[in-house]
Amino acid sequence: MESKAAVASLSALGHEGRLTIFRLLVKAGPAGVAAGEIARRLDSLPNTLSANLNVLSHAGLIVSRREGRSILYSADFAAMSALLGFLMEDCCDGAPEICAPLGDIVAKAADCGPACQPARPS
Repeated sequence: MESKAAVASLSALGHEGRLTIFRLLVKAGPAGVAAGEIARRLDSLPNTLSANLNVLSHAGLIVSRREGRSILYSADFAAMSALLGFLMEDCCDGAPEICAPLGDIVAKAADCGPACQPARPS
């Protein structure tokens, strides 16, 4: 991941509402959550939710797909893993034991495979 993409991702997540949405989508997994359901769970106004989803989408952290009349949003797990990897790339400058627990989390996310990939339209 390049620095510019990392800054966009971190900036998108640097807002409480967007971070909450992203965490909800991570918990939901690849199946995703319909926009209306996100609004209900977070008690969010439609225009605020739409703006926040737009920022997360432009940062490459989420993807959307249409299913019938609903738009489902999913976390982009590959992008999340890339961001975590970028943040840990030079971890502790030679003392990896300090970052070992975080390294295990990143490795686990990377090994998640197809189950952690959002459903993409065919």
